[in-house]
Amino acid sequence: MKIKVMPSKAFWLGLILGGMIFGFIFWGINYSLGSGDEALKMALILPAYLFAGIFIVLLIGSFNLRYQIEDDHLLIYWGIRTIKVPFTEINEIIQVKGRANLFSILGVSWPGYMVGLYSAKGLGPVRMYATQPYQGFVYLKTNLGFFGLTPADDTLIKTVAQRTEKEITIADMDKIPEETKGKSMQEDRFYRLLFTLNIVFLLAFAVYLALFFPGSGAPSFVVLLLVLAIALFFFNISNAGRLYQFSEMGGYILLIIGLAVTGIFLILALSEISL
Repeated sequence: MKIKVMPSKAFWLGLILGGMIFGFIFWGINYSLGSGDEALKMALILPAYLFAGIFIVLLIGSFNLRYQIEDDHLLIYWGIRTIKVPFTEINEIIQVKGRANLFSILGVSWPGYMVGLYSAKGLGPVRMYATQPYQGFVYLKTNLGFFGLTPADDTLIKTVAQRTEKEITIADMDKIPEETKGKSMQEDRFYRLLFTLNIVFLLAFAVYLALFFPGSGAPSFVVLLLVLAIALFFFNISNAGRLYQFSEMGGYILLIIGLAVTGIFLILALSEISL
């Protein structure tokens, strides 16, 4: 029995934005660094290829994400990988409702897609293979690990419960007290403000360069500043989310540092470009 995941446009979003970002990064590094900058160029281009390769794997995973129920096991298809979970290994079935407080331990997400190892405060660790987990998900505790799945309907959880002869436990995250669930960064207005300002500064930098470079006569190194600002942005947002769960101030500080550095890079670009 094939089970569809919750509808998502994550693949197309990732394909468009990822293509634009990595395309600019590769172009920017090659454009900014010439024959006398081989060492710096290699130091930047190799990690860029590494992360581009990882992103392609994640993108393929977002395209081929589905579940399937066989006679005695559940299959999770993600990219070229297939995870087999025998029903005899399933210990507990939990239907998570409401908005869970999820943060990445070793995982990646963008709108409509979440994969990897996460922590759901108030529930525990979970390996997410999901599209819309903030709308609720199926949480399977097994001897092979804890899995978070987002089927399009209740067919999966009801069938698994029937085959395993186990009760379905309901966990309504909206009713769990904050001291147990923890404070979610998505609901923290100051965190969201800092996050949004990071994006605004980055977009302002990109638009400014697009309008006034290269006709301004500024050195090509200015383009590299935007490449570095983009890299710093993704580094900061991934680590700020993890740090926030242990220290709200630590998460704020990382975002403020990113904001400050991007602002400095933008000022340097302004000083080089004559209008």
